[in-house]
Amino acid sequence: MRLLDLTLPTPAENIALDEALLVEAEQGGGELELLRVWESPDPLVVVGRGSAVAREVNVEACWSDDVPIFRRCSGGTAIVAARGCLMYAVVLSYQKHPQLRSIDMAHQFVLSRIAEALARVVPGVVRAGTSDLALQDCKVSGNSLRCRRDFLLYHGTLLYNMPLSLIQQYLRVPPRQPEYRRGRGHDQFVTNLPLDEVAVRDALSAAWEVSDQVTDWPEDCTRELVKSRYAEASWNFQRP
Repeated sequence: MRLLDLTLPTPAENIALDEALLVEAEQGGGELELLRVWESPDPLVVVGRGSAVAREVNVEACWSDDVPIFRRCSGGTAIVAARGCLMYAVVLSYQKHPQLRSIDMAHQFVLSRIAEALARVVPGVVRAGTSDLALQDCKVSGNSLRCRRDFLLYHGTLLYNMPLSLIQQYLRVPPRQPEYRRGRGHDQFVTNLPLDEVAVRDALSAAWEVSDQVTDWPEDCTRELVKSRYAEASWNFQRP
């Protein structure tokens, strides 16, 4: 698999690029499968496609601290990202992996690979709930997916040096919770991997057997998605 290690200048561009990679794959404009990694230098909130912003996000705190709020193309609940939270996205082919048309199999396929790679350096990392990775019963990664006709976008977070207090500060109690959470607040439920950034990146590359790195990316599609969606309040704050 090829690796695209690219953080664009703005949050809207970074969120748009994940979707643009899926669009490009569907249109046959690039190689079949790709891993992308990026990291935001500043805090931001990203809600799921079907999220009600006011229900999941402390909007007043975000506005007070100039923390932007965006809506991604995939499902799931809201997340906070910042320095110390590595973001990844993998574009997978249904032709190569037909079993991934089952949503549960898609979660199992992706998360088991990443968990296995991480567990080689941090024993005890496992899949938890539907789409989390956990260490000692605490969440270290949240994930979501977007399905198209021929390809799947699976993306998520890997916490390694995240200021965890930001999660409590900017997110409300999520409306949907995995059983293993057991009603715990963000401050008791989420933790960082005891790894540095290089080790987390190396584990991801090992999980996906990265063979080479690329620099090309769908600039035009990303720009159009920013203009039509991710820079627009009508998209980011729409009612589900």
